[in-house]
Amino acid sequence: MRRIHTWGPVALATIAVSACAPNEDIDVTRELDAVNVIDESNLNDLMLNSASAEEAVNYFTRATKEFPDRVDLKRGLAKSHSRAGNVTPAVAAWADLIETGQATNEDRVGFASALIRSGDWDRAKEQLDKIPPTYETFDRYRLEAMVADSEKDWKASDSFYEIAVGMTTRPAGVLNNWGYSKLTRGQFTDAERLFNEAIGYDPDLFTSKNNLILARGAQRNYTLPPIPVTQTERAKLLYTLGLSAIKQGDVATGKGLLREAVDTHPRHFEEAVRALRTLESEV
Repeated sequence: MRRIHTWGPVALATIAVSACAPNEDIDVTRELDAVNVIDESNLNDLMLNSASAEEAVNYFTRATKEFPDRVDLKRGLAKSHSRAGNVTPAVAAWADLIETGQATNEDRVGFASALIRSGDWDRAKEQLDKIPPTYETFDRYRLEAMVADSEKDWKASDSFYEIAVGMTTRPAGVLNNWGYSKLTRGQFTDAERLFNEAIGYDPDLFTSKNNLILARGAQRNYTLPPIPVTQTERAKLLYTLGLSAIKQGDVATGKGLLREAVDTHPRHFEEAVRALRTLESEV
């Protein structure tokens, strides 16, 4: 909408000048083209921000076929594929945009994110390395942390995670990732603390709740922590805790937790029942 307000005075000025100089020809086609560009720009933003992911993909797919040299449409296609979770097409669309030589730092971050989703860590690192250090955003540092994790560069990982957490008001997701990083390193106490922080910011983030149970189970702490859970979530967490106990060799405790999970679940809990049957058949 900002561009529409910018065009308004220009249009008025054009009309005023034409009124003062009636003998001058007005390039109507040019003026209409300007309006179309403004309207199309607004439509692009609308499709990216308000339309469904697949609607945006269809729109930008058609648009890029009609105008294959338009960088803004290539960017829209890459973003819409990423938003829709279409990993392979997103990587291809971002690569096509990068090849134009007109990609921004934000575009490289988007490309790196798509590459990480595809498991191509080396190319993701290449894109991030091309971004100057003065470009500081939450997404950039979040991805830098994940790449550092993939290289087991724990010092850099912790540094990037810490910076990313400080750059957002919604850090639950990045705190969960940081906690999982600690979990894979065997730093279970730190992992537990980070998962608790993530749940504090987003009490509905079940991934962090489950990861918290894994961190506690790895320390042979087989009690559920005081976190908000639904009845179904409680059953699932007891199931995870039971499997953790069995993995640690505490089979009797694990079986008890699995039975509690079955009893707690509001409906039939097939996974827990199957695990119990497997244990009992082995005995």
